[in-house]
Amino acid sequence: MEVNVGEIVAVVGPSGSGKSTLIACLAGLDDPDGGFVYVNGERLSRRDEKTRTSMRARLIGILLQSGNLFDHLTVEQNVRLKMRLAQQNDPTRVEEVLEMVGIAKRRHAYPTQLSGGEASRAGFAVALAPRPPILIADEPTGEVDSETEQRILALFEEHRKTGGAILIVTHSEAIASRADRIIRLEDGKVVDG
Repeated sequence: MEVNVGEIVAVVGPSGSGKSTLIACLAGLDDPDGGFVYVNGERLSRRDEKTRTSMRARLIGILLQSGNLFDHLTVEQNVRLKMRLAQQNDPTRVEEVLEMVGIAKRRHAYPTQLSGGEASRAGFAVALAPRPPILIADEPTGEVDSETEQRILALFEEHRKTGGAILIVTHSEAIASRADRIIRLEDGKVVDG
């Protein structure tokens, strides 16, 4: 399986088809049973945890259903932490990404003080902050209103235009229809795409 620069790929399949396992392997959270995972030409799988953590911070933006925010940090602090882990020190990028996702006014709020849509946008800010070559999103519009969904779709397009690759796991036909390619999973295997 390959996701190319500037490509949006949707992964669809019924519950239990292996979508979450695929995300975990592609994000370097788990190792695949066979083969290797490469991101931007660098081998991610079967590496020590310190190396994988560093690579994830630099190369992969991850937006999980369970969220990617630390509750004890403000929105801004979450973004700054991601930038620090990615070994990037660009204070203007923090402001830029908060404005881009429309959460700048809530920069000092803690995740528990955010609505579902605000938390999704804050998570997007964290994922996009270091300009990762690949963005992996698990049901990014699952719990948001239609306005936030449209904003998220626009952010995907913007990331694509700047050379990023996007892999989206979704049940949403609207999201899947925007993808360049759709991969269908069934029983842990790619059946189409």
